[in-house]
Amino acid sequence: MDDPIDAWRAVLLAQHRALRAIERDMAAAGVVALSWYDVLLELDAAPGRQLRMQDLAARTVLSRTRVSRLVDDLVRAGLVTREPDPADGRASLATLTAEGRRARRAAAPVYLAGIEEHFARHLTAAERGQVARALTKVVAAHDATG
Repeated sequence: MDDPIDAWRAVLLAQHRALRAIERDMAAAGVVALSWYDVLLELDAAPGRQLRMQDLAARTVLSRTRVSRLVDDLVRAGLVTREPDPADGRASLATLTAEGRRARRAAAPVYLAGIEEHFARHLTAAERGQVARALTKVVAAHDATG
C-alpha cells in the first residue's frame, strides 16, 4: 500500500467507523455523547478546568462554531459554565462544573473500552506505535505551519 490516496482513505474510513462504533457504545451505556466527552475531557485537563472558546476549538477536532454550540448545550445540561474572559471582554471562557467532571468520569470507562474494542485490538503493539509515530509527524507539520 504505497499509494498516498489509499493511505488517506484508510485513515478516514478507520476513523469514521471506529468513532461511530464508540458513539453507539456511549449511547447504549447512557453516558454523554462522544462530542460532549471530548469537550469535557479537554476542559478537565486545562489549568483551572477552563479554556477560551478558541483554545477549546484548537484542542478538539471541532470548528469554533461547533464548539460554541456544544458549549451552549453543555451549559444547559449544567456540565459547563460560560463567562466573559476577564482578560479579553470579547472572548468567553468555558469552565467545567463538578457535574461535568462526574459526567466525564462516568463516560471514561466506556470511551476507553471503545478505543480498545474498535481500534487497538485490530492492531499489534508495533502497528499501533507505527500509526502513532506516522500520524504525529503529520500533526506536528501542521502545528508548525499554524
